[in-house]
Amino acid sequence: MTRPRTLLPSRRGSLRVVLLGLLVAVAAPLAAQPSEREARARLDAIGSEIQAATRRLGTTREAQDEATRELRQVETALGETHQRLDAIQQERQQLNAEVAQLEAVRTALEAERADQVEALNVQLDALYRLGLSPQLKLLLNQDDPARLDRLQTYLNYLARARNERLDELARLDAELADNRRQLHQRGERLDQLADDLAQRSSELAARLAERERILAELGRRYSDEQARLAGLNRDRDEAERLLKRVQEELARMQRPPPSTAIEQTRGDLPWPVQGSVASTFRRGDGVHRNGILIQAGAGTPVTAVHAGRVVFADWMRGFGNLLILDHGDNVMTLHAHLQQFSTQVGQAVTRGQVIGTVGNSGGHTTPALYFEVRRNGDPIDPQGWIARR
Repeated sequence: MTRPRTLLPSRRGSLRVVLLGLLVAVAAPLAAQPSEREARARLDAIGSEIQAATRRLGTTREAQDEATRELRQVETALGETHQRLDAIQQERQQLNAEVAQLEAVRTALEAERADQVEALNVQLDALYRLGLSPQLKLLLNQDDPARLDRLQTYLNYLARARNERLDELARLDAELADNRRQLHQRGERLDQLADDLAQRSSELAARLAERERILAELGRRYSDEQARLAGLNRDRDEAERLLKRVQEELARMQRPPPSTAIEQTRGDLPWPVQGSVASTFRRGDGVHRNGILIQAGAGTPVTAVHAGRVVFADWMRGFGNLLILDHGDNVMTLHAHLQQFSTQVGQAVTRGQVIGTVGNSGGHTTPALYFEVRRNGDPIDPQGWIARR
């Protein structure tokens, strides 16, 4: 993932001018664009621009803090490591399923080969009973022409059947050899995946230890509870500025997206993750004040509560790994403290689709999902939108 460049606060005014120029340049052709495919492509590009602009705007003195930068780098690397670990586990599961299928095929092939060998033995035994040279005996036995014809027909049948059995055995031997070769390849790949898994697990342990060191350093900076709350409020104020900029850029840069009819689902939306609610709307501290915090196990899948499009997926101070979905109708949902992302900016998602997993990024102490709903840029109580349990 590309790291954002550190900008001095004095450059933010000029950045805003450049950004506004970019917005006007992108918005004008989009409004006049008749092609749905091209409009969708522009919408994807818009998401990337929003993410890049939001990164550049997050350059206050607090955001430039060395420990915070280190936390961002470590937690971003942790997310990538978790993604790689999940990919390794999925490939192992797939390979194990393939190995089991190949072994079942091998068992069937070996059983079929045994049947063919048994049938061939029966035919060879019949030929043996006729003697070493049955054709010569037929020629010498001139007393019954009808019997000669029957015996010749029988000999021809045995010869054809024997050749067919031999061909079938050759085919089975080739298939068994190919089966063993595939099993050997799958075994080698599984050994390689085991080595990769061990390496990634070691990296994960090192990253987690580094994260604990950084969190301890950040914790020492707060002399008392009042200082801690002041820091949390600064994080929230910074997040508010950035989130409002996202909303403003969406309004400027794109024509209204097709409605997803999210208004009609109010009070009936599914929960993004199942778990206990640790804090409710307007009762949490810092960045948690404008939504709800749902405690769940690390790695638990987080799903989209409604169809939409990813407009932001990156690390943000206070939120950690933050993913924002635009659902149209001026409604957005925020998902923070993710362990990793399962979607990317510009991607359309459907209701119930996995968009990430529960984590504790952003310096959070326990695994949880912070979930927020915004309408026209303003936070509203998520529990008025999602279904009662």
